[in-house]
Amino acid sequence: MARALSVNDILTKKMRLLTLSQEWADAFGSPERTGVWFVWGASGNGKTSFVMQLCKELARHGKVAYNSLEEGAGATMQNALMRHGMRDVSRRFMVLDAEPMEEMEERMNRRQSPDFYVIDSFQYTGMSYDAYRRFKAANPGKLLIFISQAKGKMPEGAAAVRVMYDASLKIYVEGFRAISKGRFMGPKGFLTVWKEGAERYWGAAGVEKHNKNNIKTGNNEQEKRNCRDYTPSEEKEGGDCDPAKNMPVL
Repeated sequence: MARALSVNDILTKKMRLLTLSQEWADAFGSPERTGVWFVWGASGNGKTSFVMQLCKELARHGKVAYNSLEEGAGATMQNALMRHGMRDVSRRFMVLDAEPMEEMEERMNRRQSPDFYVIDSFQYTGMSYDAYRRFKAANPGKLLIFISQAKGKMPEGAAAVRVMYDASLKIYVEGFRAISKGRFMGPKGFLTVWKEGAERYWGAAGVEKHNKNNIKTGNNEQEKRNCRDYTPSEEKEGGDCDPAKNMPVL
């Protein structure tokens, strides 16, 4: 049995944090550089663009591997790389062409392997939640970023939902905004992926609050909902924080 930690043990522990650039820190604070992040959102809302921007930001801090399980290394990936100027970080960024998870894990165990792994998408890994837990435990020194398909405003599938709850940084992409949904959050709480698209979706003069009592909806109405008592069962029961109506803070 491991010994219990005192308050002083935790307060004096040196954490390995990411010092993000200002725009990113305003959205996501200073998250740990290892662990699990989870990104989800519906198609056509800027998720791919956000992930490319995220990879570019992370490349300032270490090597990034993007495992394109869903799209592979075809024309859509080529267009995304060109659109976001990924050649600028080509020395610290690599694309894995639908590399099976077993092979990717072998790569992770090599010396000088990348620090950050983006896995797109979680659904294409075929992982159960137990398999995910084993994978996470086997790679404690890496940052694992799972990209997920969505069903409504929640991740697609029961395993994906459980991974989302387990992740230290949860990022929901809607209307060309990437919104922090818990644990790590900067003073602004969201990052604009594409300004013109976001203004069309949210309204140029729309309210820009994304906190637990003020959740922005896509029709520019500000609904005030108390989500402090939200539990996963409310997804099924349609409570005050029914994700089909509004996205709870997680």
